Amino acid sequence: MSRKPVVVVGSINMDLVAHASLIPRPGQTLIGDDFTTTPGGKGANQAVAVARLGYPVELIGMVGEDVFGDTLLRHLQAKGVNTDGIGHVSGPSGVALIVVAADGNNTIVVVPGANSKVTPAVVEAQAGRIRDAGMVLCQLEVPLETVLRASEIAREAGVPFVLDPAPAAGLPEAIWKNLSWITPNESEAAYYLQGNGHEPDAIARQFLGRGVGGVVLKRGSEGAFIAQSKELARWVPPFSVKAVDTVGAGDAFNGGFAVALLEGQEAAEAARFAAATAAVSVTRAGAQEAMATRDEVEELLRAARSKG
Repeated sequence: MSRKPVVVVGSINMDLVAHASLIPRPGQTLIGDDFTTTPGGKGANQAVAVARLGYPVELIGMVGEDVFGDTLLRHLQAKGVNTDGIGHVSGPSGVALIVVAADGNNTIVVVPGANSKVTPAVVEAQAGRIRDAGMVLCQLEVPLETVLRASEIAREAGVPFVLDPAPAAGLPEAIWKNLSWITPNESEAAYYLQGNGHEPDAIARQFLGRGVGGVVLKRGSEGAFIAQSKELARWVPPFSVKAVDTVGAGDAFNGGFAVALLEGQEAAEAARFAAATAAVSVTRAGAQEAMATRDEVEELLRAARSKG
């Protein structure tokens, strides 16, 4: 039986990654330990996360006509992502400048490049892919008006739309009712709620009050908190792993969450699968190269069950 694909509308970047003992303070210069260039971008990361789990996925986005553009496309294709919805535009591809500390924490500066040219017109041209999707994933590394239009097309077609509101930015009021799920981390949730309530339940209720179908609060080492308007809110416990690099962990979570939901898991179970997907990803360096396979996720889930 054919499966409706996950369609990702989002960014495609080349990550320029420096590893150092710690993240430098303003004005501080450090000698780093290592440097790599690796494909990234939250949209591309989420697409690869889905593909690595063995689920069909398509990506709508843009790359530039620079040294990175064709490299990024070839990489996505090699990972199993359908790239027919990706176009070329003049100018540079998107890049992300990343510093990873020895404890796995990171700072990121994103320069959008071609991602800024993923306009509503681009989404309109690819609307058939969205209408035929099983689920649409989106983030905020493409223009906000594009995210809004993608959400409108999805809602009109009855396709679930999941927004990862990262990096946090002001959203048009009209978008909230289009969101089947929103998946902020702690700092992103604080941005949208302007500090009004710090407990997960209070935070979730505020999002739900705006018309969102469901909320997953990604809380890192605390796990995740999941809430829907007519369902009992639940904590999803974390997995105990040694973090090497947290870049892309949130994207791994969203990819795993989408796959699990489309395979029929109920929301809390899907969030548990997503947490395992993210946990595997932080045990090695990189974003897309660190994404978990289905076997790795299932093995981590089995190990957790055996420990009770």
